Amino acid sequence: MRTLRFYRERKLLPPPRREGRIAWYDDHHLARLRTVIGLLERGHTLSTIVDLTEAFESGRDVGELLGLDRPAEEDPVRLAPEELADHFEGQVTPANLAAALDLGYIRIDGDALVHVSRRLLDVSVSLVREGVPLAAVLESATRVRRHAEALADIFATTVRAHVTDADAERLRPLAERVVEAEFSMALDRRLRTAGGEGAGRGDS
Repeated sequence: MRTLRFYRERKLLPPPRREGRIAWYDDHHLARLRTVIGLLERGHTLSTIVDLTEAFESGRDVGELLGLDRPAEEDPVRLAPEELADHFEGQVTPANLAAALDLGYIRIDGDALVHVSRRLLDVSVSLVREGVPLAAVLESATRVRRHAEALADIFATTVRAHVTDADAERLRPLAERVVEAEFSMALDRRLRTAGGEGAGRGDS
């Protein structure tokens, strides 16, 4: 009963039908409870399950919320050399192209170029259009790659010491959420510090 109350308080179970002091749970409650337990066993958090429940009940796209509409890997983008040059406003120099090839962001396929990830391409284009030079974007990407590899190694080493490889793949979304949350908090701290330093210089 305590578990049922816990799930009710978090809106994971609808209220039971009451007759006096007796609470009646039906097959709908049982099915919902089994769904919640199944999602927990697959590595989803309670907050995520609440979001899924609300999405289902409001008619929103649950697959989109779960990320089922996204491929397991990033979508590659096929571009003509002229298209790539247009994306980066003339900054596709031989040196920058060589750096992108070394990173594996770009590969040559016949007369075309293939960018490994639409998401990374969109971010890079946005940064360049905001005034960040492409060379600086690629230099930062090299540093980010090293940290990303280290983070992936931490997750793989920690999880595989306790679960199977199949379970490690199933728990992958948890690692991604941890990294996203930690990075968001780190950015908050860094930007607050930078803002404070800037304010201090302006006052002096």
